[in-house]
Amino acid sequence: MAEAQKRLSHTTLKRRQRFHPKRDVRPAVLAKANRLVISAAAFIGLSFLAIVILQALLG
Repeated sequence: MAEAQKRLSHTTLKRRQRFHPKRDVRPAVLAKANRLVISAAAFIGLSFLAIVILQALLG
């Protein structure tokens, strides 16, 4: 196992991907999309809890 890792040169290992303006989505757009997904998930979760509580109170 250790011998296989020694044979791999540094260039064969995947380098950290840098932001490419023409190819990649801008980091600000990704952050905005992440916020949108988190807020949508929170809204769905809270509405589910509200429905469960409402049914418990009425039923």
